[in-house]
Amino acid sequence: MTLEILTPDKTIYEGEATSVTLPGTLGFFEILNNHAPIISTLEDGKVTVRGGSAKEDTFFIKGGVVEASNNKVIILAEGIMQK
Repeated sequence: MTLEILTPDKTIYEGEATSVTLPGTLGFFEILNNHAPIISTLEDGKVTVRGGSAKEDTFFIKGGVVEASNNKVIILAEGIMQK
């Protein structure tokens, strides 16, 4: 699936992913390939992106919204925190 992580200032991540773990308002959840369409609010926390080659990236966001549909995931984050 394709994934974009965007802030008001810039694009943080753009590429392919096999799974994304997100800090939802009601707890962490994971979006996988062929996931049912979803829109959810996000809390401050860790976003873990796993790619096809066993690669893993971690980002710390300051809240936001995620939309997933047709194997495209877009995360609109209010900001990115320093690691």
